[in-house]
Amino acid sequence: MRHDSSSPPGPAGNPVPGRPRRQGGRRQGLAARLGSWSTRHRGTAIAGWLLFVVLAAVAGGMAGVAEVSTSESETGDSARATRILEDAGIEEPAGEMVMVAGGTRDGWRPVAREVAEAVEATGEVRGVRPPVPSEDGTAALLNFQMKGDPETAGERVQPVVDAVEKVRAAHRGEGVELHQYGQASADKWLGEMLSDDFAKAEWTAVPLALGILLVAFGALVAALLPVALAVTAFVAANGLLALASHQLHIFDTTSSVMLLMGLAVGIDYCLFYLRRERDERAAGRDAETALRVAAATSGRAVLVSGLTVMVAMAGLFLSGLLMFEGFAVAVILVVLIAMLGSVTILPALLSLLGDRVERGRLPWRRRSGGAARHGRKAASVRESGGVSAAVLRPVLAAPGVFAVLATVAMLALAAPALGIRTEQLALDKQMPSESPLRISSEAISDTFPGGPAPARVVVKTRDAEAPAVRQALADFTRQARADGSFGRDVKTAVHSGPDVVQVLVPLAGDGSDAASKAAVDKLRDSLVPRTLEPVAEDSKAYVGGETASSMDFNDQLGRGIVPVLLFITAVTFLLMLVCFRSLPVAAASVVLNLLSVGAAYGVMTAVFQHGWGAELLGTEAVGAIESWMPLFVLVVLFGLSMDYHVFVVSRIREAHDRGAETKDAIREGVRATAGAVTGAAVIMVAVFAVFGTLSMQDMQQMGVGLAVAVLLDATVVRMVLLPAVMTLLGERNWYLPRWLRRLPDPEGGGPIPFAGSGAGGSAAHGAAGPVPHAGGGHGESSGRPPVPAGRR
Repeated sequence: MRHDSSSPPGPAGNPVPGRPRRQGGRRQGLAARLGSWSTRHRGTAIAGWLLFVVLAAVAGGMAGVAEVSTSESETGDSARATRILEDAGIEEPAGEMVMVAGGTRDGWRPVAREVAEAVEATGEVRGVRPPVPSEDGTAALLNFQMKGDPETAGERVQPVVDAVEKVRAAHRGEGVELHQYGQASADKWLGEMLSDDFAKAEWTAVPLALGILLVAFGALVAALLPVALAVTAFVAANGLLALASHQLHIFDTTSSVMLLMGLAVGIDYCLFYLRRERDERAAGRDAETALRVAAATSGRAVLVSGLTVMVAMAGLFLSGLLMFEGFAVAVILVVLIAMLGSVTILPALLSLLGDRVERGRLPWRRRSGGAARHGRKAASVRESGGVSAAVLRPVLAAPGVFAVLATVAMLALAAPALGIRTEQLALDKQMPSESPLRISSEAISDTFPGGPAPARVVVKTRDAEAPAVRQALADFTRQARADGSFGRDVKTAVHSGPDVVQVLVPLAGDGSDAASKAAVDKLRDSLVPRTLEPVAEDSKAYVGGETASSMDFNDQLGRGIVPVLLFITAVTFLLMLVCFRSLPVAAASVVLNLLSVGAAYGVMTAVFQHGWGAELLGTEAVGAIESWMPLFVLVVLFGLSMDYHVFVVSRIREAHDRGAETKDAIREGVRATAGAVTGAAVIMVAVFAVFGTLSMQDMQQMGVGLAVAVLLDATVVRMVLLPAVMTLLGERNWYLPRWLRRLPDPEGGGPIPFAGSGAGGSAAHGAAGPVPHAGGGHGESSGRPPVPAGRR
């Protein structure tokens, strides 16, 4: 093979055979160009970032957040039924109830009178009905309604709650129990709980992440940079989300999800970039060269990872559910801003700070004089080589055995997911068991057992008063009462103005079991079409209500999860194929991600459905997984897993392209990234774990599921499975069929912009000249002969 003197420098500054230099030199990648611009114009970059964050936050605050309406939160026939009522201006007032338990038969009567008088005196209620006694006569249920808009009843229910509490306090110690529950009190509790949880997540996650970074970097300034970038990215994204919500209405939990993703991703991206810059300084580079190498390598990995997360989240638009579309917009915004901040504002700040980034060092890690500068190299080697070397040694020695063992372990964790049961969790299941509202709800349900919330049949007619309509309603009521699938208390409301008819039909079962679902199916498939649809304006009557809404939501999820899964797997495969120009690496990315997702499903099912280890995690089993959780976790993990995958495989490929054998490249790549990956994983797990401690059951499931999945992904997958599989593949890791070699190369030729091997030549040239070695974090050449181009 001819050795061309015009080839780019190899491991020791010598040309690498088989790699002819392109005419006109090699262009810098986007990350390198952004980093170079930011360091040259750091004042403009920093001022521009701060101005952007302030303007986004102010604009969002002025615009406010537009939340979803009831009909927008539903789908299918239940959404159509609700939309007819909304369009007609028909609102059900917010109902409230107070149970008075007197301890003895009829002992509740004087207290019930006091409650009725107290709530009426507030001026906020109407329609106080006579108390309904329980079967044993020891308790009674007082029903009334809140005045005004039911959507804002929770904001006006406090005087009513205070009135009930005043009566409760007056009879404390007399054996009298008062329990209040209803739409208004539930909305009030939910709003306060979400506000408290959001504050708890913010004030816990941020200091926790800062503490972890302080330990990882050993310097206060270095630790503050990732947190500052993540927080400002979230603030800006939150403002932009408020603006976007006026086009795409969002749920009230969307900001919490965005905070979770913003902290995890923003800190990780900054950590990867900053860690590489410090490694290069430890290897003897000057500050300018170290920043250029970090921009060309870790900066590129951040761009690829961020793009993968955003594209994966875009798959949620295929779900057909507004809830997921809002989540997608929120996560895409915060990831985009965090990603751009990592490759622009971060290099500008590092260039401005210089060695001052080491200020505020922990006392036990403080060094002095030249030892501080030259000792970092040895420290970097120790930090990245201790535990990872001990784990890698047996894995690389017996890759087949460890690949099988790790796969079996992941499949065992995923096994409980085979029996996963999903449902839209009712509010009482969402609440903690010790919350006063849930205690009141369960006490009322136990004393006054009744069926689930009734099905709501809505019919838009041409004339609601027409004889044909009245006859159809009579036929429907008669047949429903005669059918054992429904209760006898069928209620009909005819609204002659908008010509809308509303029928409430009690259902058999508990609202989520097979009996209730069968009853809804019978309404939709036979009873309603046979009796009411002939008089409907569009020949269609719609069945809504809580049970029907949950069924429609689950049906849409079932239809949406397949296209979403196909989309994100295909896109992830193609992105990895273009990024690494390797068919095996791209395929392994998808398979390893699916293993992590499966393990997350299994752990969530075991903990929250079966209750295995729930008490140890400070949570409780509710017998099911929130219906939107599997799809959301799938998409988020596919995106987040790319953080580690791109970062680790990039360093492996970098070492390989410098001339290292595949096994040595794997060892060097994993050991060089072990510190950064471990730090990033600990931060992600900590942030997600904070959400696992919140009050709402769905937030707990999301936090625990994502925390476990990230932990497994960063340990079992990246430390065992990935190196084992790549060792087994050997040189086949870098196989790319001839017909795929026309794929676009984002860096202008070759997979990674490595300093000192062509791509890094342009990224790392400067006053210091070409960088002989920028990849391993050890600052030494592998000493092995160059690898001919044909082996790739």
